[in-house]
Amino acid sequence: MVARLNPSSLRRNRRRIMRLISEINESVTYVTEANGKDLYIEGVFLQADVKNRNGRLYPGKIMEKEVKRYTKEYIDKKRAFGELGHPEGPTINLDRVSHMITELKQDGSNYLGKAKVTDTPHGNIVKNLIKEGAQLGVSSRGMGSLKANKKGIQEVQGDFYLATAADIVADPSAPDAFVNGVMEGKEWVWENGAIKEQEIAELHQKIEKLSGKKRLTSLEATIFEDFVSRL
Repeated sequence: MVARLNPSSLRRNRRRIMRLISEINESVTYVTEANGKDLYIEGVFLQADVKNRNGRLYPGKIMEKEVKRYTKEYIDKKRAFGELGHPEGPTINLDRVSHMITELKQDGSNYLGKAKVTDTPHGNIVKNLIKEGAQLGVSSRGMGSLKANKKGIQEVQGDFYLATAADIVADPSAPDAFVNGVMEGKEWVWENGAIKEQEIAELHQKIEKLSGKKRLTSLEATIFEDFVSRL
């Protein structure tokens, strides 16, 4: 799977290996606008400078910088979408969009968000779930590298890229291991403006080294067998 992204924070790095990072927040409320039609989800979408339940810490300056970029490039342009459930990759799948983030404002170490539930198939599922009394939560989704600080806490580094401030999840109280297994089991590579799964990226690199050769070498055969075994 290859997805085209254009985050300015990553342009300096031709090739960088990062992990998909998600954080769940359960404290959200539902608000219906005065017109009685538009439904919004509000609450704490992001947190900085505190160790979260996944054992990670987002430095305030890194989070602030990334939220400003996300706001400018996505919220202000009305393309800050989120999905229903736990997507397995860093990109937004438009056929699964359930809401659009309209606000993301800092309040101390918290970032308070507001998202409008969209009139889409998955958005309508969210509306019906809320109508039936379901307790939903939100989960941020981003990419970045981690490094243990002096206290042994996994600290998110300066290459952090926020894909969406909030996906809507129906299991906010699920064990962390479940979320980690679904969303963080793969490594991703940022390379020349594209996001690729680590294994696929390595395979492409091997093939590129063979460009210009006419005969099927043993290395090519090995790569082909490896590729077939993954199908």
